[in-house]
Amino acid sequence: MSMNRPAAAALAAALCLLTTACGSSSDDKAGDSTTEAAAAKAGYPVTLDNCGEKETFKKAPSRVVVMNGASVAEVSTLLALGLGDRIVANEQSYGMSEVAGRAAAIKKLPTGDIKLNDAYDVPREAMLGLRPDLVLSVTTYGFDQKNGFATREQLKQVGANSYVSPQGCDDDPSKMTVADSYRLLRDMGKVFNVSDRAEKLIAASEKNIAAVSDKVKGEKKPKVMVLFSNMTMGSNDFSSVFAHGIVNDILAKAGGANAFENTAKTTFADLSKEKVAATDVDAVVVMGYNDPNPAAYAKKLFKEFPQWPAAKNNTYVTLSDSMYLGPSNDVAVEQVAKMLHPDAF
Repeated sequence: MSMNRPAAAALAAALCLLTTACGSSSDDKAGDSTTEAAAAKAGYPVTLDNCGEKETFKKAPSRVVVMNGASVAEVSTLLALGLGDRIVANEQSYGMSEVAGRAAAIKKLPTGDIKLNDAYDVPREAMLGLRPDLVLSVTTYGFDQKNGFATREQLKQVGANSYVSPQGCDDDPSKMTVADSYRLLRDMGKVFNVSDRAEKLIAASEKNIAAVSDKVKGEKKPKVMVLFSNMTMGSNDFSSVFAHGIVNDILAKAGGANAFENTAKTTFADLSKEKVAATDVDAVVVMGYNDPNPAAYAKKLFKEFPQWPAAKNNTYVTLSDSMYLGPSNDVAVEQVAKMLHPDAF
């Protein structure tokens, strides 16, 4: 008996409905339903409003690229949350850390074996070749087409989400506080469905900072100079001196104040040697960025400005990642407080 195509198709469809044993379409639908149910159970989808962009995550990212941006905030946050295995390429490193084992852990991460551009970061074609599902950038600079980077739209077209860290939307870290470090932790906790870990880290940090601040409460606030060692950012002799930003929040919580807060409205002050010499500096925080001996830089400063109270009393501390955006600001608060108010500990 012959059967025309429409009749055959109808019969096949009827048999499939009765037996649920044929056709990949029903399997796919069942699989999709199972996947969607599992995702919903795991807390997905997750949507973040990031610099005016809606970023929706249907599952936890598994191929993360961490752009450089002269930061370690993003990679340190992922490591603190136990997510190092999700990173396929990391370009961030300070070469040191106040957290035991972190610098070594960062060094072991894959870099993607790519040729970086003149900004020591990941160019567009190399980025797309890494097949990321999440790209982290310190600021919107890392997604600017004119800088040779993949834009957020281009990344979205290949199925990759993107994220700009707190205060990076306008590339203005002068407004940054410790709360921004907690926001970065919370956002990554949501994205990777590890919010419980993020909240534990935040709670521990808040507790540690509160304990330190309580010990130095009511003490006189020494004037502190915070700067990167052996780094030039402007035209003057001292262009890597912090005037604003998260360091000021850390200093305040540690019972100190920034000696150069009024010298600029931006994050960094570009200062002459004469201006620095005319300022009373009670203590110095030297931040090491791939500098093997930041203590030597502090000694050099004290030789250059022997009139400082800091030089007379040899009052300084060397720090790196804990003094900037990231998961370990409580370490910096404690270290600075112990330098400024040793009798309180």
